[in-house]
Amino acid sequence: MKKICSGIFLMLIVILTSLTTAAAASSQLKVDGMTVQTDVKPEIKNNRTMVPLRVISENLGAKVHWSDGQVTLTKSEMKVSLKLNSSKAAINGKTVLLDAKPYLKNGRTIVPLRFLAETLGCKVHYDHLTISIDTEPLMIKGVEVKALLHEYHMTMGGVVEQINGNAYMEEMHRIFTKNMGKKIKQPNDYTWSVHSTVIGGYYKMGQYDFLNKEGSSIARYDLYSLVQSSDKPLTGQPDVLIYDAAVDQWYEFNKTASDSIYSLMETATRNGFVTVISNTVP
Repeated sequence: MKKICSGIFLMLIVILTSLTTAAAASSQLKVDGMTVQTDVKPEIKNNRTMVPLRVISENLGAKVHWSDGQVTLTKSEMKVSLKLNSSKAAINGKTVLLDAKPYLKNGRTIVPLRFLAETLGCKVHYDHLTISIDTEPLMIKGVEVKALLHEYHMTMGGVVEQINGNAYMEEMHRIFTKNMGKKIKQPNDYTWSVHSTVIGGYYKMGQYDFLNKEGSSIARYDLYSLVQSSDKPLTGQPDVLIYDAAVDQWYEFNKTASDSIYSLMETATRNGFVTVISNTVP
């Protein structure tokens, strides 16, 4: 009788473990309410939820770098180092122990979700088949930012799109505010279209509005690029300018920082955090 009971108990454990693993594999993964698409689904290992590193890290505002079998995450002043199949990690040089080792699956690095999220200052919630990761909202002048509106024009027509995800909005705002150069006067010639701007003038590459929950703008930054001649590059003028609409002031802007904004936009778009509101481009 004892052997029969033990056998049933073991079967129940196997069944429950299988159901838990299957549930994790079919779970919907969300970051700040946005569904995250991954080519490797969450799974359970040693009673820990494991997720693909890069896509989760990107959506939590961290950059991922591989070198000599070690992966490093950076976010602001934080640096996290992990190694495959190792239970040891380092946070700003301090060694910590993981309760589940990172491993490779289908060419993706898989890591324990809770460690990753909480290390990056986020909270994890489970609700049936939904795993939610919540990040701290961006605050500007004491007001919570709910979305970022991005507008740009092309030869004919323009596009307005909405960026969600607190980490994306926070990083963009940081780049805008930290990379303003010296104050300058308003350019003599500036416009939305590169084709109607004279050489030496500036065309607006994009307009970025940080919106509150009512949809009103809290802060707005416009990026402008110098119109150059293809055969005789201009010297003595900044390549990029930024206009801070809140204070009606123009500044020189860092070209590398401008490129970082576009890189972030591409990442947010790839991960499903950008929604097109309108598109009038033929």
